[in-house]
Amino acid sequence: MANPHNILVIDDNEEILLALRNFLRKKDYAVSTATNGLDGLKLFESAKDAFDLVITDLVMPNIGGVAVTSIVKKRWPGIPIIAITGFGENPEALAKEAKADVVMEKPFKLNKLLQTIQQLLVEK
Repeated sequence: MANPHNILVIDDNEEILLALRNFLRKKDYAVSTATNGLDGLKLFESAKDAFDLVITDLVMPNIGGVAVTSIVKKRWPGIPIIAITGFGENPEALAKEAKADVVMEKPFKLNKLLQTIQQLLVEK
């Protein structure tokens, strides 16, 4: 692929972060990672319009994924966001409130994630 889409993955669990990064790179995506919401937002600020899609964990220290989602959606409303979470009774409510495009509960199938990414990038 000559021009890969750029994806930002934010998760405080480094095993998940590495697994997602490695999987998406094998599928020809350019992937940047951050281990917390604050670093993720800094990457966004410095890269300007470089990211085509964000995958963020909802529950993280410092700035959580709900805050990341609402900040990104306010400043870059066209960027699709996939919220992932392993916590909470009703994670969809939190993520939908912040305007995430899709919520996926951990553990999820990587192929399902890939289909979701492809669908969101086509709609973008």
